[in-house]
Amino acid sequence: MTRTPVPKLILASASPRRLALLAQIGIEPDSVVPAEIEEIQKRGEKPEDMARRLAEAKARAVAASHPGAIVLAADTVVACGRRALPKAETEREADACLKRLSGRAHMTIGGVAVIDGSGRCRYKASLTRVKFKRLSAAEIAAYIASGEWRGKAGGYAIQGRAARFVSAINGSYSGVVGLPLYETANLLVSAGYPVDAALAEVTA
Repeated sequence: MTRTPVPKLILASASPRRLALLAQIGIEPDSVVPAEIEEIQKRGEKPEDMARRLAEAKARAVAASHPGAIVLAADTVVACGRRALPKAETEREADACLKRLSGRAHMTIGGVAVIDGSGRCRYKASLTRVKFKRLSAAEIAAYIASGEWRGKAGGYAIQGRAARFVSAINGSYSGVVGLPLYETANLLVSAGYPVDAALAEVTA
């Protein structure tokens, strides 16, 4: 009996968090090829549309130079109303994000795009409501001093020290971390990737 060859899987992201999340369900990409895409919200663009645009753009950028492979890309957008918060790179940005999130709920959109071997692009998103406690100036200062916020959407990492700020979450925890696993697994199955076989290896 001839076994169907497993298609090559490429992760279009340099995020160690996404690699770790994929490993959690037994998936190890054949290669990691980050996509260089400017991640800025366009004028009048809804956060949900921004997540889709960026995830699909990342997938297409990498797929263009890897024909026949399955390409997985994702984008995480933290939104307060119609405004997408930045991936904080400076202490000033992190401070502004945390003050905006303090004492209120926000939405995290985890957008996932998968391009299969034929070039077809599929997309799914998870929307997760996250509520923060009211943060004191001392708490904000201490978190900024930790440096954990750097490069994180909304200026925080729910899987790290910022977990103590979260009073409620409704939706996908993995989506807030960086890759909604339920949506990702379903997209990969649709694209022809043997997710069930990978999961069996984890549970064996």
